[in-house]
Amino acid sequence: MACQAIPKRLNSQGQKKPDSVMEVVLLSLLFGIYLTIRFFLMDHDTPSDKDRKRFRKGIEMVQNRNFADAYLYFDDAVRQYPKSAIAYAYRGKCQLIQENHYSAIYDLTQAINRDNTLAECYLDRGVAFYNTGDYQQAFREFDKAVWHFRDDKPDAYRWRALARIQVRQLPQAENDLRRAVSLGDENSFHILLQPPFTRPVYQQK
Repeated sequence: MACQAIPKRLNSQGQKKPDSVMEVVLLSLLFGIYLTIRFFLMDHDTPSDKDRKRFRKGIEMVQNRNFADAYLYFDDAVRQYPKSAIAYAYRGKCQLIQENHYSAIYDLTQAINRDNTLAECYLDRGVAFYNTGDYQQAFREFDKAVWHFRDDKPDAYRWRALARIQVRQLPQAENDLRRAVSLGDENSFHILLQPPFTRPVYQQK
């Protein structure tokens, strides 16, 4: 009795049959859809983003310049959430406004240790160092602030310029002030009108 031929999955050229190719294409398409859905369903907020939402009430106090109540709010937040960079950052900002410079430096350092991407912390810590007379350290903090703000904060350029003036880097200070003016900073414009700066400066309208 003749043996029956065993069906093959390959055609005469040794290639996969069309139905097998379609299966691979369909599976790839479904996998792509799955990855897309998973991406959009994932929580993309960083811990600091979540804390900004959690501490919205305290942040509004700072924005409204109610620093006494804001300090109490974030002092409590630090106790409840000791791993929160935002809690330390805003308590440090309140300390800075209240001229508790060394306490501000401590809090802002704790914030940066927990999240080293918080640009405002470098600026605030630089101001605290500047007010204690540590101009070299202040310059280093302002330099980091300029980098983290990505050319989006004229205050960082102005403060770096003020630190440069203290350490006698006058040409670089002038460049920083002019950059701040180009970003719309009126304070830098007025500083450039005073000695030791002599070149004319024009404010953008």
